[in-house]
This record gives sequence, C-alpha cells and structure tokens, in this order.
Amino acid sequence: MRLLFNINYVTMLGEELLLNLVRQTGAETTKRTVYRMSSDDGKNWWYECNDPSLTQGMQLSYYYSVDDGGNTPRTEWRTLPHRLDLTAVKGDCYTVYNQWSAMPEDTYLYSAAFTACIEPRRLKSLQVTPFEKTVRLIVRAPQLRSNECLRLTGEADVLGTWDAFKALPMYEHQHNEWVIDVNFDTLRTNQLVFKFVAVQQNNIHALLWETGANRTLQLPKMNAGEVLVYDLSQAFFAISNRRVAGTLVPLFSLRSKQSFGVGDFGDLKRFIEWAAVTHQRVVQLLPINDTITTHTWHDSYPYSCISVFALHPQYVDLNALPPLKDVKQKEHFAALQKELNALPELDYERVNEAKQAYLRAIYRQEGAAVLMSEAFCSFFHAAQEWLVPYAYYAYLRDKHGTADCAQWQGHTQWSEADRAALSTPGTKEYGRVSFFYYVQYILHTQLLAAHAAARKAGIVLKGDIPIGVNRQGCDVWTAPHFFHLDGQAGAPPDDFAVCGQNWGFPTYNWETLLADGCQWWTKRLMHMSQYFDAYRIDHVLGFFRIWEIPTSAMQGLVGQFSPALGLTCEEIKARGLQFSASQSTQPFIRDWVLERLFPTQVAHVKAHYLQQLHEGVYAFKPEYDTQQKVAQACAGKHASQDCMLRDGLYTLLANVLFLRDRRDSNLFHPRIAAQSTLAYEALADDDKRAFDALYNDYYYQRNNQFWYREAMRKLPKLIAATSMLVCAEDLGMVPTCVAWVMEKLRILSLEVQSMPKASNTAFTCLSDSAYRSVCTPTTHDMPTLRQWWDEDRGRAQCYYNTVLHRGGAAPHPLPGWLAHDILAHQLESPSMLCVLSIQDWMAIDEKLRLPDAMAERINIPSDPQHYWRYRMHVNLDDLLHNDDFKENVSELVLQSGRY
Repeated sequence: MRLLFNINYVTMLGEELLLNLVRQTGAETTKRTVYRMSSDDGKNWWYECNDPSLTQGMQLSYYYSVDDGGNTPRTEWRTLPHRLDLTAVKGDCYTVYNQWSAMPEDTYLYSAAFTACIEPRRLKSLQVTPFEKTVRLIVRAPQLRSNECLRLTGEADVLGTWDAFKALPMYEHQHNEWVIDVNFDTLRTNQLVFKFVAVQQNNIHALLWETGANRTLQLPKMNAGEVLVYDLSQAFFAISNRRVAGTLVPLFSLRSKQSFGVGDFGDLKRFIEWAAVTHQRVVQLLPINDTITTHTWHDSYPYSCISVFALHPQYVDLNALPPLKDVKQKEHFAALQKELNALPELDYERVNEAKQAYLRAIYRQEGAAVLMSEAFCSFFHAAQEWLVPYAYYAYLRDKHGTADCAQWQGHTQWSEADRAALSTPGTKEYGRVSFFYYVQYILHTQLLAAHAAARKAGIVLKGDIPIGVNRQGCDVWTAPHFFHLDGQAGAPPDDFAVCGQNWGFPTYNWETLLADGCQWWTKRLMHMSQYFDAYRIDHVLGFFRIWEIPTSAMQGLVGQFSPALGLTCEEIKARGLQFSASQSTQPFIRDWVLERLFPTQVAHVKAHYLQQLHEGVYAFKPEYDTQQKVAQACAGKHASQDCMLRDGLYTLLANVLFLRDRRDSNLFHPRIAAQSTLAYEALADDDKRAFDALYNDYYYQRNNQFWYREAMRKLPKLIAATSMLVCAEDLGMVPTCVAWVMEKLRILSLEVQSMPKASNTAFTCLSDSAYRSVCTPTTHDMPTLRQWWDEDRGRAQCYYNTVLHRGGAAPHPLPGWLAHDILAHQLESPSMLCVLSIQDWMAIDEKLRLPDAMAERINIPSDPQHYWRYRMHVNLDDLLHNDDFKENVSELVLQSGRY
C-alpha cells in the first residue's frame, strides 16, 4: 500500500513538519509512528509511505505537528484527528491533500455534550467502493442537528446536476466529519464543481444549502488503483446556535420516597427524568467524590475529596441492590430509612453510619459472588491503579481511627510493594480491603447507569472538578510529591469572605506534575469522562496562580499568589517607598493600634501576648506569633469576648504592608487589601500614593503575561484529555489574562449577573454575554435568588428599576411572579447554557417553595466549618407529578428558545 500525504503549511526558519500516524494494535492499545516530512519551500510538505502491512479495510488516524530542534511548538487540534479509511477495493495508492486542523471556534460542537446528548447521530462506516479511480471528499459540518444528514450535489450528472433531491448521501464516519467516494470515471471533466446540502432524515424536502460560493476542485489525471482524498474546509449553514437550559442540584440534596436520608444515584435518574419532561438539557452536580476522613459531619464538604477517583459511598442506591435476607436486619433498615428520609435536612453522620452498616451487611451476603464475577474483574482491571491504594487508605484510616497518615506506623506513605498482596484474591491483605473494592464497584455501575439514562434522555450530565484535595486524603498519601504541603490553598478577600478564604488544601507542585505531561490530571479527567459529558473547573484561576497561605495562618488575608513575580527591595524603593524588609513584613504594633483594636482589653493583650521592643513599639511573644498559635491558645473559648480577642489578634498579626515570598525570601509581595490595615493608615500621604501605585501595578499589570504562560502550560493538556464540554468558574479577583486563555482554549465562562466582571457597573448586561458562557443568577456559594432579593433591599431596588425596567417600589419578599420574570430574563441571554439552581426554579411557585428562604442555602464560603446539608423539601415522585410546576418550567424554557 502506497500513501502520499500532502499539506500546505507555512513554517518558520528551522522548523519541520512531522506526520504522526496512529494505528490500532489491539482493543485498548495504539501505536504512533512519526515521519519527518519533506518540503522545498517551507510551505508545501509531503511524505510518501510505502508499507506492506497496510491493508484494505484498515482505518488510520493521523495528525501533523511542528518540530523545532526537538521542541514541538505547535500541534494540530487532536480532539478530531484526520482519518483515512482504506476502503477502496481496487485502491493501492492513496494521495491525500490535507489542511492544517487548528482548534475551531465551534469546538463545543465536537464535545460529548453535543455529539452524545444534545445532537446525537449514529456514526456510519464508509462503504466499500469498487471504483477503478476514486475521488474522496471529506468535510466537517458540526452545525447539523441530530435529525439532519449531509449530501453532495454539483454540476456533474453523478452529483444530480444541482438537484438536491438527487444529491449523493454522505457518511458520518467520525463525529461531525462526513465522507463520500465518487467514481472518477463518471465525471466528464477534471473540474469538479459542487456544494453540500443538509437534509432532514425524515423529510427530504426540508433541506438547507451551505453558505458561500460553489466549491471547485481541479482534479489531476488519474490512473487505475488511485484514490485522491481531499480534506475540505468546513461546511457552514445558516443554522442558529443551540441554547439550552438546565438545573444545578447537589446530589445529596435530592429526595425521593425511596432514598435513605440523602440523594443517591437512583434519585439522580428520577431527577434526569424530571429535567427531560420540562425540556431541559443539562443536570449539573457538585463534586461526588469520597470525602470521608473523620466519619463526622465535617466530611460533608464535597470539595474536600480524599480521592479524585473514588465515589462517595453515601450515594449508593440501596434499592438497586439485592434485598437483605435477614428479616430482622431488613426490618431495622426499613424503619431507619423512613426515619432518616423524613428529616428536613441531611443528617450526614447518621445517614453515613446507616449506609455503611447496610453495605457491610449486603457485602457479607453478596460480596463473594460479586467479586468473582466477570464484570467486577473487568472493573478492577481498569481501576486498580487508583483503587488499590484507595482501598488500603480507607482500611488504615478506619483501623487507626484517624486519617492522619503520620500516625499510621509503618504506613505513613503508600508503598507499591503492597500492591501485589492487596490485589490477589485469597490473601489476608485482599480480605481486609475487598469491601472497599465492592463498594466502589457498586457505585461505579450505578453512576454508569445514571449516565446512560441521561444520554438516552438527551440530558448533559455535568460534573464538577474541585481545585484542591484533602491534605489528609489518599491522593496526598499516594503521591505527596505532587503537592506543596507547607502551603494551603484559598482565595483572597471578596464579597463572600472579607478576610479571604482558607480551604486548607495543599497547593500543587506544578513542576513535578508537568514533568510527565500532567498524567495525574489527565487520568483524573479521563476517569470522570465515564460518568459526565461536561464539567465545571472549580476556581479556574488556580491554574493561573493559586492563593497560597502558610500553614501557620488561619485567614486568607496573609496569603500570596503563587507563582507570582515578587518584588525586590530595589524595585520597592525605586517606587519612592522607605522600605525596610524587617519592619515592613512584621506586624505594625503601636499603642494607638492596640487601643483601636482592643478598646477594653489593651492591658491584657500587652501583658499576655506581646513583648515591648521599645517605648510604644511591640512585637508578639514567640508562643503567639502566628495565627495558628493564637487559634490553639483560644481553642474551646466561645464567649463573644474571647472570639473578639482572637479575631483582634488575627488582625494584628496581619497588620503588615508586605509579605516575604514563600519560595525566595529576597522577594516581597504587597499584602492583599493592605489599604484597610492600620499599618497603611500610619503612612504619610506621599507614601500612601507610592504604595497604591506599586500595589495596583503588582495585582493588575505585573503578572499578566506571566500568569498567561502558566495557564497555557497546564490547561491545554487538561482540555485535550477528553471530549467533555469544558466550563470554568472564573469568578473572584480575575486578572486580564484569564479572558485571553478562555478565548484561546474555547472554555465556557461563568456569567453571574450580580457579580459583573466589568468595573463600574452594578449588574452584568446579559445581552452582552458571549455565546460560549454559562449564565446563572446564583451559585451554590451564594444566597439563593429569594435570599439575595431580601438581603440588600437597595440593590434589589436598583435591579428592579434598571434591569427589569419596572417602576415603583420593589416588592418584598420576592413574589413568585417576579421570580418568574427574573428567570425569564436569565433564560433569554445569548449564553449557550443557562443553569438555574433547583431552589431558584421553585421560587416561581409560591405553593411549592419552602416558606423559609433561609433554609435553602447550600454553602456559606466565609464559614470554613459550614455543614453542607440542604435537602429538597419536595420528593422527586411528587415533583414528577406536579403538572403546574412542570408546565411553568417548560413554558419558561420553550419561550426562551432553549430546547
């Protein structure tokens, strides 16, 4: 078989083009062969491949890349590589003419969200052709709806002489890419003039011609056995962008008559059914990974996962398991199910204790048979890389009564030497951990079933990727070198938390992660793609720079961006500041400062916590010189006066203008929100102006290009790992470069109208939102729509008059008709996705919604000890039979054109 590849691509001096040919060598394995191409002018490149192993019927994938002395500065878009089907029976010489495939603007149309859910079409293999001489046309047409197919017509008789009803049918051999073989001998001229037509499969009279002028190909003289393959530019049609609606709900918040006090994967299937009958196309969940470290309600925080692969056992649908044979046990759990399911909120501890007990009982009854099944063996083979360490971690956590692996004598870190025994049935080690294998297998199969149900219903199941992991979790225990354990991830101060947020997660060691091409992240995403067709990147800003807080701190105020270009002493002084590294980085403590912070406790603070350096100047005693030491000293003291003292000491410790760089002590960073400190207040006016100029340059200019390059080292690898639709949570202190990266990588942004990204505006103008975005009035970190409406009546009045254009006083509390109008306004935005929380949907129905709006809150970001326990007060069975509510939701969706 002879293959001749041709591509027109302009390279720079010293660059060469590579052909990367990929062959399937087994059910799960591929082989990539790289060929160096030739060119006489650095523009027209070719490579001739003579390989007797290539035979008729094979399918080849390939892509082009640029080589620059061993570096690869550019590679084609890999999500949809070029494909060559060797299906011409008499073809022994294929000449291929390709175009460089860059990431298209409409990348989202190639995502699983569209190809598997919103616009699914059955792929068809190219038919075997017996032609002596074959002309093959390949074109991408991603705009087509699920009921449309592509046809080829033109001026030649064989193409129907421009009669669209006689046009030749094409085959979609890979998503959005159509192919057809034409018999060269039926063409009366070497000039092929043609166009593509989109035709509805069930109505041939409903057709649409591609835009633009007729296409023309000048064909060369052909010999018998030749196949000419033309890779053509995309076919565009006058088809409007698809806009869809959906619902955000935490899985633990779902309630049905069958659930066990917490939402489960069986409830998810019922909720998908409700979303489908109301013409929605997206169901978005919060993270569903295992978070168990303490077996207490503190584990309810879904973003503190102990494994980025393992699912949380609380989500198992017990009704999908075989019934318990022990009558007493069966009666006990039936009574417990009714009791826990009747609770208005999630009782995390009791629910998880009960489910663990049930799972242990069913494992004793059914486990042995399940673990011997072919289905389990297949699962174990695919998952064992992460499953074995996770199961051993869970066993050791429960055995020692703590997730602190430093206390696991002899097992403070995962050892690969343990894998063999833990993976071999019949060993005592396997027996200790096999329960956790069983539970993860059950969870896996149930979530797969829910995902299949979503696809069948045309629903995009959207997951959530937490930015961090629990520092006492399995991921850190297994691969501590991937993390900086001396730091904590968080967020700088914002409207959610004026002192910043401290999530407690270790920060990533990106240099180590990048050393192997981010395999840890790509495996994580590939695993997730089994269950979801879209995902939300939690805190995407963390891929540009993370807000890193020392482990000695409690508040986010004393954090710094990492990585970031710190300032030298010389740079700071050049700004006109009188800078002393020792003074500017130590808490500014004077008598007047103490009187301001501790009006009734000055003497106590001086005597107990401080030491006097000289008259009127103080420093903390060593035993209290960090926020963590103060927290330990104040532990167990909850009186209001004690809390005020503790918080005052926190503020005093953070009363600095600069922080030393955590990696290089010779560099410095201006403290976030330093203008609110008393240290800043003490500056002379000229020094304040100089500091403000330095501060603004550092936070809004200095690091932009640097952070752009950081994000581009990481995010492209993650996005290319799967075909899931990528959405990002890009809220907070957003540097300018974030928009550059989001545009370049075609990532959907998040648009929250009450959190405008443009300065000097109260509310985002939704009509200006980009199509590649997700629109929502609230998130799980915010008050619900009803709560927001009443918490700041002045702002609600402004929204009522300037956004909704209604006169008079805004009504309070939020009436259902007004909630309906607000949601309609959101749904009318040009954003691709409009995802509303289940609480905000129910706000439109005053008979259905909770009387107490405050009971609807999911999370309070400013409270690191928040209990995540919100549950829907309406069960899904009743929701599915509530015709009035279904009709109201459907009407909103359909009238907005989102279906």
